[in-house]
Amino acid sequence: MIAMKKIMLVSAMSLGIMSTQAQDQDFKAPLKATWDAFDTTQSPEGKVTLSNKLSLVAKKWPNEWATHFYAGLSKVYVAYDVKDEAKHDAILDEAEKERDEAVSILGKENDETIVFSALIANARLAANPMQRWQKYGKIFTDKLKEASEKNPENPRIYYLKAVSTMFTPKAFGGGKKAAMPYFERAAGYYAKESSADITKIYWGKNWNAYFLEQCKIEDKE
Repeated sequence: MIAMKKIMLVSAMSLGIMSTQAQDQDFKAPLKATWDAFDTTQSPEGKVTLSNKLSLVAKKWPNEWATHFYAGLSKVYVAYDVKDEAKHDAILDEAEKERDEAVSILGKENDETIVFSALIANARLAANPMQRWQKYGKIFTDKLKEASEKNPENPRIYYLKAVSTMFTPKAFGGGKKAAMPYFERAAGYYAKESSADITKIYWGKNWNAYFLEQCKIEDKE
């Protein structure tokens, strides 16, 4: 009888482990599929639709930091396409809440969540560059520096620096030529990453490759 109880206890524990593993796989598959679709679409309408799907994934798996991370990340990119300043900021407020929820679940900030903060700052600046560059430009720079201190090989640090430089007027030290070294450095670090596991952050690689090619074209001209 005692032996039977031990067998039943071990079986129950095994089922519990299998159930946890199944739940992990359940959220990873739809999260990866939806994010990868979002990351490759260039349609503003498509981005909104897929961002909404990512929000649903976060609601279905509210205790997973990654679901909130990608739901929030998608909202930032949706906000870039919104010209109305108030609506733009409202979407970024939602993105920031998702980012903060991811941090809360992780129990700490890391280089990826800090880079996320830099991205949000850059998006807020983009809504009104003339009036916002002093406040959000500083936050953007400070956050990238902070992330670099934690992990100087994070490619997204250099990708964001590159994009910011690329869209800065040449008169102020920007442009494609000035941005190219950052894109190249990011590409080197991106090459070391795998996209197999959605919980191992890899966003930005596709756009970095695209912008790097644009920089090369300008140099040939």
